[in-house]
Amino acid sequence: QRLALWLAQLLVCERPQGEPAEPCGRCQHCRFALRLEHPDVHWFFPLPRPKVSGGPEKLGEALEDARAAELEARRADPYRAIAPGEPVGIYLAQVRTLRQRAFARPALARRKVFLVGDAELLVPQEASPEAANALLKLLEEPPPETTLLLTASDPDALLPTIRSRVLPVRLRPLPEDDVVRFLVTERSEGPERARLVARMAQGSIGRALAFLPGDGEPGPLEALRQNAKTLLAAAAAAAPLPRHAAAHALAAWGARAGFSDLLEALTLWLRDLAAAAAGAQDAVVYTDEREFLAELARRHPHAAAAVPEAVRVVEEAHALAQNNVNPQLALAWLLRRLHGALAAAAAA
Repeated sequence: QRLALWLAQLLVCERPQGEPAEPCGRCQHCRFALRLEHPDVHWFFPLPRPKVSGGPEKLGEALEDARAAELEARRADPYRAIAPGEPVGIYLAQVRTLRQRAFARPALARRKVFLVGDAELLVPQEASPEAANALLKLLEEPPPETTLLLTASDPDALLPTIRSRVLPVRLRPLPEDDVVRFLVTERSEGPERARLVARMAQGSIGRALAFLPGDGEPGPLEALRQNAKTLLAAAAAAAPLPRHAAAHALAAWGARAGFSDLLEALTLWLRDLAAAAAGAQDAVVYTDEREFLAELARRHPHAAAAVPEAVRVVEEAHALAQNNVNPQLALAWLLRRLHGALAAAAAA
């Protein structure tokens, strides 16, 4: 989304410079765009559904108020981590607001630019693709002097009709050294901690920020990582009680919110366990947890053979949650299957 904002700045810049062109950074359009205040650059993103009554108009007003508040927070801290929390979506009321502004004339620049971040969250809202279909109509017949930029971390979750009407630009993960450099220079992290966070972030500065603590609390992705560690320990336990306790604890971890990230962290734990069991220490991502992994590998020496099946089971659990199976039930099923995979590998 930050790259899309840079492109929006370039599109409204009065004096683009260089070859290939870059925004000048000095004209009034650049200054407004950099402050997220340009009247012709509109940034839409997923939000929690406001608790309001009174129909679509009231919902639209509440969502605009929430978007304005979030934009103000992002102005105050450009490096603010956007991470799992309560369930969010891009609602039909937001797309209607976007369409209304798209058909207005530019206020200041030569054109209008609309950025829709995490556009894949148009699809699952309220079990209906109506928001995505409303956006599709705008993509099919965009007004003159209008550019629409969509970003998605999971493009396959977009409606095929939307994917067919946009020009895809795939972004590769950043080199680990680039993420380390950013964390050291911009967030004053020590080199060792920056290296660990960069490895966990897998080439994403946004994910790296979500591992860092804030307001005295662990970063949201760090909290999920520790929760996933609890799940792995429960799955590996001989007795069933830790698995039942871990499944019941899901409500305190946010249920659907962040469930996919929880499973992603669990997958990394499983791969690290396989690496530790195989003696491939250089392949371990969670290098600060080598002692825990070594102890688990000692108790489950055949874990490396179990991991392919375990990862497949995690993917099944993710699919269950995507199909609206209760995450707590999906997690109880997952822990039982993971325990079975580890036991089967030991018996083979």
